Amino acid sequence: MIVAEQKPINEILEMLPEGKRILVVGCDTCVTVCLAGGEKEVKVLSAALRMAKKPFGEIKGVSIERQCDREFIDEIREQVAAVDVVLSMACGAGVQMMSDFFPDKPVLPALNTLFMGSNEGAGYWMERCLGCGDCVLDLTGGICPRTRCSKGLMNGPCGGSENGKCEVDPENLDCGWNLIYQRLKSLNRLDTMMPIRPPQDWSKSHDGGPRTLVREDVKL
Repeated sequence: MIVAEQKPINEILEMLPEGKRILVVGCDTCVTVCLAGGEKEVKVLSAALRMAKKPFGEIKGVSIERQCDREFIDEIREQVAAVDVVLSMACGAGVQMMSDFFPDKPVLPALNTLFMGSNEGAGYWMERCLGCGDCVLDLTGGICPRTRCSKGLMNGPCGGSENGKCEVDPENLDCGWNLIYQRLKSLNRLDTMMPIRPPQDWSKSHDGGPRTLVREDVKL
């Protein structure tokens, strides 16, 4: 899922114009799971704005299933029409989709989008994927070297790995390539580590504008 966190309240207050009617819009998918932008967070942020010393107009809040999907954005068309500014509690993709859908309204971000990751425990999320466009998890035992290795090495471990730890933070950070080695060893697949892999082709990640995916079999 996409992991995000709320911007500092002072930063949010600074971006919002005075005297304007504001609609705080939450997103009930990824950012709800990471406790950053769901229905509960919409209520909390709306209350904080009402208590702020900065004078605003009416402040309303709503949360929809996904802000990155036009189908769900259309549900709040009338509510958006009744305000001056939309404060989005979605990831960056949701903010941009809302901006496209409502070109006559300022759509401002209430969150900082951090990474794609997994929930490791209560209040703890870890980055798992860079969206590099060239997945090698079949070769590395399901452990991504681009996220788990601090240097993003495609052939490891490096000389800074010691006792299974990374030189970047020997106390807390596991060496990504040691994790890969141990996983492949347990699967009796260490032979997949032998070939030397070429450097990452970053053109598949972000080169020449935004990436798109078109499924001809589901297009209308």
